[in-house]
Amino acid sequence: MSDRRQRIHGLVLALLAQQKDLELLNGDGTSLPAGDAGTWLERNRRVVLRYQALVRSAVTFDALVDQEVGGSLQAREPGAS
Repeated sequence: MSDRRQRIHGLVLALLAQQKDLELLNGDGTSLPAGDAGTWLERNRRVVLRYQALVRSAVTFDALVDQEVGGSLQAREPGAS
């Protein structure tokens, strides 16, 4: 696994650890009474969107850290302004 992917993985785990009511996806929905399939799908869609938001946040944090670290190192190099 690349360094960047490991950093993002660590950030995702840290963000997950901070979540209070973390939901997991429901099963395949085969045991649901008739008419509940729409509710099941909508709930799982919301859960997936929440996880996607956490991953996007981790990627953004990683990019910001790279930018800050890269900017700090460039500013310290001789001849850099």
